[in-house]
Amino acid sequence: MRKSKHFIAVFLVLCSPALADEPSPGLSIELNAQAPSDAGCLLTFMVSNSHPQDIESAVFETVLLNTAGQVDRLTLFDFGSLPVGRPRVRQFQVDGLACDDLGQVLINGAGTCKVASADSNLCSALDVSSRTGTELIG
Repeated sequence: MRKSKHFIAVFLVLCSPALADEPSPGLSIELNAQAPSDAGCLLTFMVSNSHPQDIESAVFETVLLNTAGQVDRLTLFDFGSLPVGRPRVRQFQVDGLACDDLGQVLINGAGTCKVASADSNLCSALDVSSRTGTELIG
């Protein structure tokens, strides 16, 4: 009987998801693509919410820096609603900016973050990355 309890305990540990494999709560923001457009540069982001709650509204203060590291502009990117566990793609047209002149994008912080109709700090835990030649930092 004692061996079977030990076997069951080991089996449950091995079959349950490892804590290290579970994502820590936060927002993952990836600069997925950037493409020249007639008006400037189109930035495409992939966003994933791994918090236990849906985010109803997320607006980030974003700083665009040129290839020399100088601030080109400060803007707000409205990522809208971000449901739990459902990746979202958001695109932003930046008029008057050549994509080749963009060196870094800095997520400076959340201007708005609403959960259950109330202000929240869930938008402050960010994991940022880039699939482009432009670095995303935050």
